[in-house]
Amino acid sequence: MSDTRPAQVFGGESLLFLTDEQLRQGIEAMFFAYRGFTADPDRILSELAYGRAHHRAIHFINRAPGTTVNNLLAILGVTKQSLNRVLRTLIDDGLVESRVGTVDKRERHLFLTERGRELETTLSESQRVRMRAAYKEAGPEAVSGFRKVLEAMMDADMRHAYRKLRDTTS
Repeated sequence: MSDTRPAQVFGGESLLFLTDEQLRQGIEAMFFAYRGFTADPDRILSELAYGRAHHRAIHFINRAPGTTVNNLLAILGVTKQSLNRVLRTLIDDGLVESRVGTVDKRERHLFLTERGRELETTLSESQRVRMRAAYKEAGPEAVSGFRKVLEAMMDADMRHAYRKLRDTTS
């Protein structure tokens, strides 16, 4: 019979001895939390016939205005064809602007238009409200621990990209 009670954690060491059941509960908590985290933006996006790929593109273009298409490809980890489809829609709908690079004319630099920034604000505000409430309930130590867990789950190259983005646009 598996133990479904929450782990008693008295220090960092006891985390090394999580049972498979406790790990499964953590995995399931991530699935359900992600559903909650994306629910409000999904509703907004569906009204515009957009999906999560559009949201991710808008988010990261907003975080790093002028980012290149190649940089966005690396961050999102999608195919060029998939990203081009998303960007084409966002550009055609007047949410994203693509500018030719000043140093390298082959590069395309991406910027949100005013309408794109408004949509990004609407999408991210619902997520900020949810994150703020969860962080407030969990407390500062949990917030720090949560960030450490998320970073530890990232592949090394993604952790590097995340830290670079975090440190250059804070």
